[in-house]
Amino acid sequence: MITVKLLDETDLDLLLSADTSVFDGPIQPDLAKAYLAHPDYLIALASDEGGVVGMATGLYYFHPDKPLEFFVNEIGVAEGHQRQGIAKLLMTKLFDAARQRGVKYAWVGTEQDNGPAKALYAALDGKGQDMAYYEFDLGDR
Repeated sequence: MITVKLLDETDLDLLLSADTSVFDGPIQPDLAKAYLAHPDYLIALASDEGGVVGMATGLYYFHPDKPLEFFVNEIGVAEGHQRQGIAKLLMTKLFDAARQRGVKYAWVGTEQDNGPAKALYAALDGKGQDMAYYEFDLGDR
């Protein structure tokens, strides 16, 4: 049975136990600890029989001309657990937490060719937008 939990600072060991295919790379304990301690960062984990099989992260932010918003940063589900509704459960957990904090607007971005992500967001009543995405390498110059 899948359970979903919104993590807090006491859940470092649970986060560190995540299946390697849930995240893009190995979890770094110092970064995980800092993430869990940050009041504006959220992470929800999905577990199946004690093992972490999914995650979703997001953050609260505001701007001088906009109320508090929520940005869904990343979603990952272990390969053997995909297409079972886990990502939808994870996003719902994040959205519920954001609503409790008074957020009325959330957003997420994905690549145009990411069919599974686009289907997930549509299933959650998300409204697609056309947008351009740019990356900037801020490394040494």
